[in-house]
Amino acid sequence: MIRHDLPTHRWRKSSYSEAQNAGCIEMQPTEERLIAIGDSKARPRGAFVFSPPAWAAFVHSIRSGEDTLQPAR
Repeated sequence: MIRHDLPTHRWRKSSYSEAQNAGCIEMQPTEERLIAIGDSKARPRGAFVFSPPAWAAFVHSIRSGEDTLQPAR
C-alpha cells in the first residue's frame, strides 16, 4: 500500500545515510502502528506502508542475505 498523507515532521532518516547526502531512505510509524518507508528525494510519490512483521521479515532477509526476489508461494 502507498500512503501520501503522512506528516513530514515524523520522518526519521536511515542511520546508513550520510549527513551531507540529501537523498535517503526514511521511516516513520503510522497512527495505525504500521511502518512507512519513503525516499526523502521523492516524498510527493508517497511512502510504502508495511505491517511490523512484514517489515521485520524483509529486514531479516536482507541482513541474512536471503533472496527476497523469489515469488511468494
